Amino acid sequence: MKIDLTETTSSKINAALVQARRDIGTPAIGMVLTLVIVTDEENAYDALKSANDASHEHPSRIIVVVRRVSRSPRSRRDARLDAEIRVGTDAGTGETVVLRLHGELVHHAQSVVLPLLLPDAPVVVWWPEGAPTDLAGDPLGALGQRRIADTYSSEQPIAALGDRAQAYAPGDTDLSWTRITPWRSMLAAALDQQRVSVVSATVEGEDENPSCELLAMWLADRLGVPVTRALSQGPGLTAVRMETKDGQIVLDRADGALATLCMPGQPDRAVALKRRETAELLAEELRRLDPDNTYEASLKFGVDRLEPAGAPAAATAEAPADAPADAPAKAPAAKPAAKAAAKKATAKQ
Repeated sequence: MKIDLTETTSSKINAALVQARRDIGTPAIGMVLTLVIVTDEENAYDALKSANDASHEHPSRIIVVVRRVSRSPRSRRDARLDAEIRVGTDAGTGETVVLRLHGELVHHAQSVVLPLLLPDAPVVVWWPEGAPTDLAGDPLGALGQRRIADTYSSEQPIAALGDRAQAYAPGDTDLSWTRITPWRSMLAAALDQQRVSVVSATVEGEDENPSCELLAMWLADRLGVPVTRALSQGPGLTAVRMETKDGQIVLDRADGALATLCMPGQPDRAVALKRRETAELLAEELRRLDPDNTYEASLKFGVDRLEPAGAPAAATAEAPADAPADAPAKAPAAKPAAKAAAKKATAKQ
């Protein structure tokens, strides 16, 4: 069921939601959270589709906030709220409210959203595009226990990581971090099996890909070893190579779907490591509402890693002799992530 309301108010929207639930025979509210999506008209369809898919795992009230830019001075002065309500099969397993804000109302979106939040339920705010630097300081972000951005959508993703670290507040997270969850799980499992000390590591991936940077920061922070960022043609993150005293541990994914795990003294094995859709990433983030301390530590380590000037340039690395035959050739390494070098450079500032 779809209901269109023009020049409406939050109280009228709430009344329409109650009536719509009665009309379809489900007067009870069985949703576990409120998901607020802040986007523009161009990205609203894709964001809502991903949220509806994720709602099969997390039934929720989805509130889409679309700020409509007014072209004329008169239109910018006139505040107007239009809404589209979806319940039943048109709204996944929950209910959806699409809010279109016009005129001065675009600067006061929180006053419209607040009355529509589910009572006594957690609130998650998601910016598919154009997230503010300070997520918690944003008026809409202040409503949420969790705030989800996607640094990959920024014009300068690597610089945005440093800005995110400076403005971090408990509850912030990033879909660029969520994308590397399978990589982190696989690498941690490999080290549990080997029980060896890692001497250094290299992370290969596309240039300006924040997921690659975050994985390098995580390794450098958790292992306390030099980690080098090397460039490849992608897609996305392509390989991680960890040097140990017993040999090299390599997790190589050249095609974005299937990876090869190579460990000393063991046969090579194929592991599924496909690139996931936004709906899967969003569903993963909605599983936890507590602060992600590991993300915080990795992100804040990255500030020191990205800012030092005059760090020694890494030499071009050749593919090791025991690397898989289909491993992509490594481009000249860039932006070393050695923890010791970061501390030394920071001390000079």
